[in-house]
Amino acid sequence: MSDASGFFLDRKQKVLRYTVAATREWRVFRFTDMDGTGNANAPLKAHSGTQTTTRTVGLLLVLTALLCGCSSMLPKARTESPTFQSFDEARHAIEALQPQKSKLETLSELGLTPTQQPNTVILTHADIVRRVVTGGLLSKDDLDPGILTCLNARDACRGWELNVARIAKVRTGGFWADFLNFKRRTETTGWRFNALILLVNDVVVYRGWGGQPVVNEVEVQTNPLGPLQEMGPSAVTNSR
Repeated sequence: MSDASGFFLDRKQKVLRYTVAATREWRVFRFTDMDGTGNANAPLKAHSGTQTTTRTVGLLLVLTALLCGCSSMLPKARTESPTFQSFDEARHAIEALQPQKSKLETLSELGLTPTQQPNTVILTHADIVRRVVTGGLLSKDDLDPGILTCLNARDACRGWELNVARIAKVRTGGFWADFLNFKRRTETTGWRFNALILLVNDVVVYRGWGGQPVVNEVEVQTNPLGPLQEMGPSAVTNSR
Protein backbone atom coordinates (compact mmCIF):
# COMPACT_ATOMS: atom_id res chain seq x y z
CA MET A 1 0.00 0.00 0.00
CA SER A 2 1.14 3.64 -0.45
CA ASP A 3 0.11 7.06 0.86
CA ALA A 4 0.51 10.72 -0.06
CA SER A 5 3.63 11.07 2.15
CA GLY A 6 5.84 9.08 -0.22
CA PHE A 7 5.78 5.78 1.73
CA PHE A 8 5.48 2.38 0.11
CA LEU A 9 5.15 -0.80 2.20
CA ASP A 10 5.53 -4.20 0.56
CA ARG A 11 4.76 -6.85 3.22
CA LYS A 12 5.55 -9.69 0.84
CA GLN A 13 9.08 -8.39 0.16
CA LYS A 14 9.32 -6.99 3.73
CA VAL A 15 10.49 -3.62 2.40
CA LEU A 16 9.47 -0.08 3.30
CA ARG A 17 10.54 2.68 0.93
CA TYR A 18 10.03 6.37 1.56
CA THR A 19 11.29 9.65 0.18
CA VAL A 20 12.87 12.54 2.06
CA ALA A 21 10.98 15.69 1.12
CA ALA A 22 14.02 17.98 1.15
CA THR A 23 16.23 15.87 -1.14
CA ARG A 24 13.72 13.57 -2.93
CA GLU A 25 16.02 10.72 -1.91
CA TRP A 26 14.68 7.18 -1.52
CA ARG A 27 15.53 5.40 1.69
CA VAL A 28 14.89 1.74 2.43
CA PHE A 29 13.98 -0.22 5.56
CA ARG A 30 13.88 -4.01 5.58
CA PHE A 31 11.83 -6.10 7.99
CA THR A 32 11.90 -9.56 9.53
CA ASP A 33 9.11 -11.44 11.27
CA MET A 34 9.11 -10.83 14.99
CA ASP A 35 7.87 -14.37 15.65
CA GLY A 36 10.15 -15.99 13.03
CA THR A 37 7.22 -17.97 11.51
CA GLY A 38 7.20 -16.31 8.09
CA ASN A 39 3.54 -15.42 8.58
CA ALA A 40 2.64 -12.57 6.22
CA ASN A 41 0.36 -11.08 8.93
CA ALA A 42 2.94 -11.30 11.75
CA PRO A 43 4.35 -8.07 13.21
CA LEU A 44 7.46 -6.82 11.41
CA LYS A 45 10.76 -5.64 12.92
CA ALA A 46 12.54 -2.89 10.99
CA HIS A 47 16.26 -2.94 10.00
CA SER A 48 17.60 0.30 8.51
CA GLY A 49 19.76 0.03 5.38
CA THR A 50 20.82 3.68 5.53
CA GLN A 51 24.23 3.06 7.16
CA THR A 52 25.25 0.36 4.64
CA THR A 53 24.07 2.49 1.74
CA THR A 54 26.02 5.51 3.03
CA ARG A 55 29.22 3.46 3.32
CA THR A 56 28.81 2.09 -0.20
CA VAL A 57 28.20 5.52 -1.69
CA GLY A 58 31.19 6.96 0.20
CA LEU A 59 33.45 4.16 -1.05
CA LEU A 60 32.32 4.74 -4.63
CA LEU A 61 32.98 8.47 -4.32
CA VAL A 62 36.51 7.85 -3.01
CA LEU A 63 37.30 5.39 -5.81
CA THR A 64 35.92 7.79 -8.43
CA ALA A 65 38.03 10.65 -7.08
CA LEU A 66 41.16 8.50 -7.14
CA LEU A 67 40.56 7.30 -10.70
CA CYS A 68 39.73 10.77 -12.01
CA GLY A 69 42.72 12.35 -10.30
CA CYS A 70 45.30 9.76 -11.34
CA SER A 71 46.48 11.69 -14.40
CA SER A 72 47.01 14.81 -12.29
CA MET A 73 49.47 12.88 -10.09
CA LEU A 74 51.91 12.32 -12.98
CA PRO A 75 55.15 14.37 -12.86
CA LYS A 76 55.36 17.77 -14.56
CA ALA A 77 58.30 20.10 -15.23
CA ARG A 78 58.51 23.67 -16.49
CA THR A 79 61.30 26.05 -17.58
CA GLU A 80 60.30 29.69 -17.71
CA SER A 81 61.96 32.91 -18.82
CA PRO A 82 61.95 35.60 -16.11
CA THR A 83 61.82 38.37 -18.74
CA PHE A 84 60.21 37.25 -21.99
CA GLN A 85 56.84 35.54 -22.18
CA SER A 86 57.01 34.56 -25.86
CA PHE A 87 59.47 33.93 -28.68
CA ASP A 88 58.31 37.03 -30.57
CA GLU A 89 58.81 39.22 -27.50
CA ALA A 90 62.44 38.12 -27.25
CA ARG A 91 62.95 38.58 -31.00
CA HIS A 92 61.54 42.12 -30.93
CA ALA A 93 63.90 43.03 -28.07
CA ILE A 94 66.96 41.92 -30.07
CA GLU A 95 65.76 43.59 -33.27
CA ALA A 96 65.27 46.85 -31.36
CA LEU A 97 69.04 47.10 -30.94
CA GLN A 98 70.77 49.36 -33.48
CA PRO A 99 74.39 48.46 -34.29
CA GLN A 100 76.86 51.30 -33.74
CA LYS A 101 74.19 53.20 -31.76
CA SER A 102 72.65 51.17 -28.91
CA LYS A 103 74.54 51.34 -25.61
CA LEU A 104 74.42 49.55 -22.27
CA GLU A 105 71.54 51.72 -21.11
CA THR A 106 69.40 50.45 -23.99
CA LEU A 107 70.34 46.85 -23.24
CA SER A 108 69.33 47.35 -19.62
CA GLU A 109 65.99 48.89 -20.60
CA LEU A 110 65.24 45.89 -22.85
CA GLY A 111 66.23 43.40 -20.14
CA LEU A 112 69.14 41.98 -22.14
CA THR A 113 72.02 42.31 -19.68
CA PRO A 114 73.60 39.21 -18.05
CA THR A 115 72.21 40.24 -14.65
CA GLN A 116 68.69 40.34 -16.10
CA GLN A 117 68.97 37.20 -18.20
CA PRO A 118 70.08 34.10 -16.27
CA ASN A 119 72.28 31.60 -18.11
CA THR A 120 73.80 34.32 -20.32
CA VAL A 121 77.30 33.36 -21.48
CA ILE A 122 79.88 36.18 -21.45
CA LEU A 123 82.31 35.77 -24.36
CA THR A 124 85.87 37.07 -24.52
CA HIS A 125 87.61 38.13 -27.73
CA ALA A 126 89.17 34.65 -28.01
CA ASP A 127 85.75 32.99 -27.58
CA ILE A 128 84.29 35.13 -30.35
CA VAL A 129 87.17 34.29 -32.71
CA ARG A 130 86.61 30.55 -32.15
CA ARG A 131 82.88 30.91 -32.82
CA VAL A 132 82.95 33.01 -35.99
CA VAL A 133 86.14 31.74 -37.63
CA THR A 134 85.89 27.97 -38.01
CA GLY A 135 88.68 26.13 -39.78
CA GLY A 136 89.60 29.06 -42.01
CA LEU A 137 86.60 28.44 -44.28
CA LEU A 138 85.51 32.07 -44.02
CA SER A 139 87.58 35.10 -44.89
CA LYS A 140 87.18 38.50 -43.27
CA ASP A 141 85.25 39.70 -46.31
CA ASP A 142 82.58 37.07 -45.58
CA LEU A 143 81.96 38.34 -42.06
CA ASP A 144 79.37 40.89 -40.99
CA PRO A 145 80.88 44.39 -40.61
CA GLY A 146 79.91 44.38 -36.92
CA ILE A 147 81.71 41.09 -36.31
CA LEU A 148 84.75 42.38 -38.14
CA THR A 149 84.74 45.55 -36.05
CA CYS A 150 84.63 43.44 -32.90
CA LEU A 151 87.52 41.22 -34.03
CA ASN A 152 89.67 44.22 -34.90
CA ALA A 153 88.95 45.82 -31.50
CA ARG A 154 90.61 42.85 -29.75
CA ASP A 155 90.36 43.24 -25.94
CA ALA A 156 87.81 46.05 -26.27
CA CYS A 157 85.42 43.51 -27.82
CA ARG A 158 83.17 41.28 -25.77
CA GLY A 159 80.02 39.32 -26.41
CA TRP A 160 76.88 38.03 -24.72
CA GLU A 161 75.22 34.80 -25.74
CA LEU A 162 71.61 34.64 -24.55
CA ASN A 163 69.72 31.39 -24.17
CA VAL A 164 66.07 31.87 -23.25
CA ALA A 165 63.38 29.21 -23.16
CA ARG A 166 59.88 28.50 -21.97
CA ILE A 167 59.45 24.74 -21.92
CA ALA A 168 56.80 22.56 -20.28
CA LYS A 169 57.17 18.80 -19.93
CA VAL A 170 54.09 16.82 -18.97
CA ARG A 171 53.74 13.09 -18.59
CA THR A 172 50.43 12.00 -20.11
CA GLY A 173 48.69 8.68 -20.62
CA GLY A 174 47.60 6.00 -18.17
CA PHE A 175 48.63 6.52 -14.57
CA TRP A 176 49.23 2.89 -13.66
CA ALA A 177 51.18 2.14 -16.87
CA ASP A 178 53.39 5.14 -16.11
CA PHE A 179 53.67 4.47 -12.38
CA LEU A 180 54.68 0.84 -12.94
CA ASN A 181 57.08 1.85 -15.75
CA PHE A 182 55.36 -0.15 -18.49
CA LYS A 183 54.73 2.85 -20.74
CA ARG A 184 55.61 6.50 -20.29
CA ARG A 185 54.49 9.26 -22.63
CA THR A 186 56.04 12.72 -22.28
CA GLU A 187 54.84 15.82 -24.13
CA THR A 188 57.24 18.76 -24.47
CA THR A 189 55.87 22.12 -25.62
CA GLY A 190 57.05 25.73 -25.66
CA TRP A 191 59.84 27.66 -27.39
CA ARG A 192 63.61 28.23 -27.32
CA PHE A 193 65.41 31.43 -28.24
CA ASN A 194 69.10 32.29 -28.54
CA ALA A 195 70.90 35.49 -29.48
CA LEU A 196 74.42 36.85 -29.88
CA ILE A 197 75.27 40.45 -28.98
CA LEU A 198 78.74 41.88 -29.61
CA LEU A 199 79.93 45.11 -28.00
CA VAL A 200 82.96 47.35 -28.43
CA ASN A 201 83.50 49.87 -25.65
CA ASP A 202 79.94 49.21 -24.38
CA VAL A 203 78.38 49.98 -27.78
CA VAL A 204 76.49 47.29 -29.70
CA VAL A 205 78.21 46.52 -33.00
CA TYR A 206 76.36 43.32 -33.90
CA ARG A 207 73.22 41.42 -32.89
CA GLY A 208 71.73 38.25 -34.27
CA TRP A 209 69.11 35.76 -33.11
CA GLY A 210 67.77 32.24 -33.78
CA GLY A 211 66.03 29.35 -32.04
CA GLN A 212 62.81 27.36 -32.15
CA PRO A 213 59.59 29.41 -32.24
CA VAL A 214 57.48 26.32 -31.59
CA VAL A 215 58.53 23.19 -29.70
CA ASN A 216 56.13 20.26 -29.81
CA GLU A 217 57.69 16.90 -29.06
CA VAL A 218 56.22 13.58 -27.93
CA GLU A 219 58.43 10.89 -26.43
CA VAL A 220 57.03 7.41 -25.79
CA GLN A 221 59.06 4.93 -23.77
CA THR A 222 57.83 1.33 -23.59
CA ASN A 223 59.17 -1.23 -21.13
CA PRO A 224 57.66 -4.73 -21.59
CA LEU A 225 58.98 -5.82 -18.18
CA GLY A 226 57.67 -2.78 -16.38
CA PRO A 227 59.38 -2.23 -13.00
CA LEU A 228 61.69 -5.19 -13.72
CA GLN A 229 63.10 -3.60 -16.87
CA GLU A 230 65.97 -1.87 -15.08
CA MET A 231 66.86 -4.93 -12.99
CA GLY A 232 68.43 -6.83 -15.90
CA PRO A 233 71.59 -4.75 -16.44
CA SER A 234 72.07 -4.18 -12.69
CA ALA A 235 71.68 -7.89 -11.96
CA VAL A 236 74.33 -8.76 -14.57
CA THR A 237 76.68 -6.10 -13.19
CA ASN A 238 76.25 -7.24 -9.58
CA SER A 239 76.78 -10.89 -10.48
CA ARG A 240 80.30 -10.21 -11.79
